[in-house]
Amino acid sequence: MRNGVIAIHRDGALMLMNDDAYRIFGLTRSTDDVGRPFAEVLQGRPDVLRVLATAFELSHLPNRAELRLKDLDRVIGYTLSQVKDDEGQPIGAVMFFKDLTRVEQLEERERLRDRLASLGEMAAGIAHELKNPLAGIEVMAGLLRRQVADSPDAQALLADIITEAKLANAIVVEMLEFVRPLRLQIDRTNVADVLHQAVTLAETKATRGDVSVEIDVPSDLPMIEVDHHQLCQVFTNLVANAFEALGGSGRITITVRTGAIEEDPAFSKEPHAPLPTVVVDVADNGPGVPPELTDRIFDPFFTTKPQGSGLGLAIVRKIVDAHDGRTDLNSSPETGTRFRVTLPVNANERAN
Repeated sequence: MRNGVIAIHRDGALMLMNDDAYRIFGLTRSTDDVGRPFAEVLQGRPDVLRVLATAFELSHLPNRAELRLKDLDRVIGYTLSQVKDDEGQPIGAVMFFKDLTRVEQLEERERLRDRLASLGEMAAGIAHELKNPLAGIEVMAGLLRRQVADSPDAQALLADIITEAKLANAIVVEMLEFVRPLRLQIDRTNVADVLHQAVTLAETKATRGDVSVEIDVPSDLPMIEVDHHQLCQVFTNLVANAFEALGGSGRITITVRTGAIEEDPAFSKEPHAPLPTVVVDVADNGPGVPPELTDRIFDPFFTTKPQGSGLGLAIVRKIVDAHDGRTDLNSSPETGTRFRVTLPVNANERAN
């Protein structure tokens, strides 16, 4: 059985918890779990505890409901049922649930493709029309500076015009890059090299100030099959985003580890071994992302910055999705912000 099952007694004792429940919730089985209060066994999963606590309070129990476990970056779909004795009195409850993270990821990709389909053609047309006038403004302002070399005021104004034209042109270029279909050049890549290069490039896009950057890559990390240039852009955008969030003071920690994704039987007719992955966390100790914005942070053209294009994180998700990976956000004012990028190790396994 590939679904998780938890059964509890009316007095709060755990009666059953199968292996898939432990796996999905990221818990380790103990020999004395059965018979203990379920609140103790599941104390690290408060969202699940809240669901089970309602099993004997609600008149209509949830059927096919969803629960997002933010600390695990997982979404589960669950059904909650009561177990009754011969007199019809509830003596226990059972929770059946399934890991829907893969389903949620595919649905999000489809929603993103739908948005890009309607937006891409229009944005590309506008971007092409804007590039020529912006280039003309920059060139003519440069020529005019030579003619008014003796006027400091005019020089300052023309310098501002050129700066703003370059900024607008950079946004247009980023827009074109976003709507253009990706053509990946897959090659075996060292993740450590990508990360060090990304930090250097991020310093050209945002002010680093006194921000410290720590990169922790295990020595036995495998090479992965990705587009080196595109992956470098992913982490350049994430690190530059962290620089801006920290405002010149703070800490960025980049940690890398290996992982594995178990194939969902709903997407495969035959059983497969878990898919090897590399997981990269880019975390900062900044102010965090407001809760009401976390669901919009990857949307194209959504930004909280005065001069931002709103495409940096959208491009990150687009590139990671093109590699059949996933991008997750975990943020709070107390802990800061963590972006997690999960990538398959082998391109051929990813294609299968």
